[in-house]
Amino acid sequence: MGGHCGSSAMRDLMEWAGLGFDGPPNEGLVFALGGALSLTYVRTDALVPPLYLVGRGPDFEMDLPRRLGATVEVRSTDDPQLGWDLVRDELDRGRPALVWAEIAELPYLRVQLRMSRHDIVIVGYDSDAEIAYVADNDRVEIQQVPFDALARARRSMTFPEPTRHTLFRIDWPEALPSIAVVAAEAFAQSAACMRAPAGSTIAGPVEHSGTHGIDAALALSSDVMLWHELPTDVLEVHLFSLGAFIEKAGTGGGLFRRLLACGCDDIARLTGDAATSDLARDAHRAAAAWTAVAQAAVHKGSTAATRLDHVIEAAAVLTDTESSLATSLDSAARSLRSAV
Repeated sequence: MGGHCGSSAMRDLMEWAGLGFDGPPNEGLVFALGGALSLTYVRTDALVPPLYLVGRGPDFEMDLPRRLGATVEVRSTDDPQLGWDLVRDELDRGRPALVWAEIAELPYLRVQLRMSRHDIVIVGYDSDAEIAYVADNDRVEIQQVPFDALARARRSMTFPEPTRHTLFRIDWPEALPSIAVVAAEAFAQSAACMRAPAGSTIAGPVEHSGTHGIDAALALSSDVMLWHELPTDVLEVHLFSLGAFIEKAGTGGGLFRRLLACGCDDIARLTGDAATSDLARDAHRAAAAWTAVAQAAVHKGSTAATRLDHVIEAAAVLTDTESSLATSLDSAARSLRSAV
C-alpha cells in the first residue's frame, strides 16, 4: 500500500534492488528525493470533471532513479504485442516491470475517473490462465489482471496522455550516493518547479496546460471566489472534485505535501541539517493548508454554498504557504550543498 502510485512503486523497486540509506526507504523519502514537487491547476469544460489539480511533476519515474545513480530506458510502442513482449522480457529476466496503466481499465480499482499515467508494477504472469500479477499502491495484495484488461489499460488514449504501453526499464546501482547530495539536487529541482516551471507538466506543455507553480495556488484561490455563480449541481461536482484531487487522487494527502514532509523528516534525521528540519515544518504546514481546503469542500451536513464559503477562506492562505515552501526548499538545498 502507499499514498502515491509513483513513489510507492519506486519504494518497492528500491527494496527489491536492496537499496536504502538506513534500511528500505519509506514512501515519503522516495518522493522527496525524486524532486517531484510541483503544482498545476487546470479548469476547463474539456475535462470531466471540469478541473484538474496535481502537485507532482511529470518525470519522477526517470528523475529519481537517475539521481540515485541508476540508468532508465523508457520504452513505448503502439503495438500491443510488442508492448507485452517488453514486459515479459523483464519478468523472464527476474525483474519487476514498472508500467503506465489507465485506472478505469484496471478491474480491481472499480473507478469511473480516467487517468492514463497510473504507475503499477507487474511482478509475474501465468500464460495458461492469461493473467498478469500486479502490485498497485491502492491495494494491499497482489492483484490478478486478465491479459485483455491489462492491454486495454496500457493502450489508453485518455488524459493526460496516451499510455502507449510505456515501460520503464531501470538498472539500479549497487550502492547509493550521499543522501545530502541527492536531497540537495531534489530540493533545488522542486523549488525551481514551484517558482518558474518550464517545459512539460504532468498535464502537458506548460504553455497549454493551465497555471503552474505558485501562480497556480493564486489562480485557484481566485477562481473559487467565482464558483458562487455556478448552478448548485455543477458546484457540487467542483467541490467534490477539488476535495478528491487534494486528498484521494493518489496524492498521499495534502496534495503530495504530506509525502514531502515525511521525507524531509527522514532527511533531516539522517543528515542533521537544520534547514531541512525547517523545510519539513513548512511542508507539514502546506499539507495541512491543502487538507483544510479539501475538508471544507466535502464537509458533510453543509450546503454547497456554505462549503464554498469555507473553501474560499481556507484557500486564501495557499499562495503564501506555497511561496514559503519554495523558499524553504531553496534554503535546504543550499544548506545541504554547503555541508558536502
